[in-house]
Amino acid sequence: MTKKDPYASLRFKEFNTFLLVRFFLVFGWSMQFIVIEWEVYSLTKDPLSLGIIGLMEIIPALTMALFAGHIVDQREKRNLLAVTISFFSLISLGLFLLTWPKITDGWETNTILYCVYALVFFGGFVRSFFGPTIFSLIALIVPKKVYPNAATWSSSTWQMASVLGPAFAGFSINWIGVHWSLCIIFGLVVLSFFILLRIKKKPILNPKIGEPVMQSLAEGLKFVFNTKAVLGALTLDMIAVLFGGAVALLPVFAQDILKVGPEGFGVLRSAPAVGAFLTMLITAYIPISKNAGMKLLVAVFGFGVCIIVFGLSSVFWISVVALFFSGVTDGVSMVIRQTILQLKTPDHMRGRVASVNSMFVGSSNELGAFESGVTAKLMGAVTAVVFGGTMTLITVTATGFLSPSFRKLDLRKDMEEHERED
Repeated sequence: MTKKDPYASLRFKEFNTFLLVRFFLVFGWSMQFIVIEWEVYSLTKDPLSLGIIGLMEIIPALTMALFAGHIVDQREKRNLLAVTISFFSLISLGLFLLTWPKITDGWETNTILYCVYALVFFGGFVRSFFGPTIFSLIALIVPKKVYPNAATWSSSTWQMASVLGPAFAGFSINWIGVHWSLCIIFGLVVLSFFILLRIKKKPILNPKIGEPVMQSLAEGLKFVFNTKAVLGALTLDMIAVLFGGAVALLPVFAQDILKVGPEGFGVLRSAPAVGAFLTMLITAYIPISKNAGMKLLVAVFGFGVCIIVFGLSSVFWISVVALFFSGVTDGVSMVIRQTILQLKTPDHMRGRVASVNSMFVGSSNELGAFESGVTAKLMGAVTAVVFGGTMTLITVTATGFLSPSFRKLDLRKDMEEHERED
């Protein structure tokens, strides 16, 4: 087995089980997000309500992120993920019951809306544990020499689920309605729980068990801010997602601008993930570790251009193509960022570093959704999307000029060091 083997990580049985668990979780989570978006906008016809969904998730996610990382580094990873999945299943069950006419018949629209927001808020707490736990578990399943390959396949699985989840959600809303779509999601989450049990418990590699919380958090933050490659990648991606995320406004474009219904909405929502998934499959065969910094800058710049094209388009197929290529560029960005994190992060700090990553990148999705909702409310959906794409281009250009060391970032030496360790 060598580092050039595109299937290196897939030769480990537990890693394949892990990918299956991740697929069902992401499929269910992304499908659930689509169904919630559709239901909330159908109830309110107000783009700001879509932004509030993001805000309700980001508040607990940001509040708990660092503490979640500390807990992950102190606990056994397999069982912790099982507990997290259990709470996710409760959220899915709650949404299923909330959309059951037999239960909510006679309820006011605002009452239903507030209950949805409450479950999303609870989901923010749960999600703060997902990223750190999954990131840490990968490193305990495969040897260090295949970390980059494992990161690529893990991200590819995430994108495949992100492709199929939204697409299936769009069709299922039309076929069986919101209520039974949420029932399917609940079943997928429960299935992922039982598959996870096939993975054995893993050792806790943190030598500082029982370390004071504040000291632990300070150590994690210090590592991230002192490691320029990690800080640069996270910051760049955060800004791009914050200002360039048009996904939150897709219900507005699908219903009011492109007028393509739930099926078209599912296609639009899936297009970026299709592009990203195909890109990640290619990078499994063609590593992008050489000149990684410059490639990341170019990818995020291309992402901004695609978002602007999407915002200006009033033709469905042009919008789909623009979103597809936004996914292609985002796929390159994701692979590079995950590879940097896997190669640069010590085993005993993976939970905390992944939590900072979720604060920078993961939570910026929700904050970006809120930003998009507010700007759409103030200046219209089209102007809001174009504004976001333009801000992304400005950020990338500034980063390229102000950080020459990041432009020259190359990951080949780091990969060779991990080869020697194994």
